[in-house]
Amino acid sequence: MKAFAIIDLIAGLILIFGMGIDFPIKFLLFFGMLLLTKSSLGLLKDFGSWIDFLSGLTFLLLIITSLPGFIGIIFGILLIQKGAFSFL
Repeated sequence: MKAFAIIDLIAGLILIFGMGIDFPIKFLLFFGMLLLTKSSLGLLKDFGSWIDFLSGLTFLLLIITSLPGFIGIIFGILLIQKGAFSFL
């Protein structure tokens, strides 16, 4: 469970601080698919799974197009909160 929390923290920081940076496609694809896989573990029954699902879609959309910065900030904050609460 701690590994999932670390993934959430890293992905959240990337979404908050990296929206203007042009990341390699493989990097974005890795985090997008990883978050989508994590969301499938929860079967979208709880709020945390939906955060993973929407954040994974955000990473995959960043491959195709650029998104407004506030979207990355919102999902980044939610992922960081989710990761921080996993350590408690």
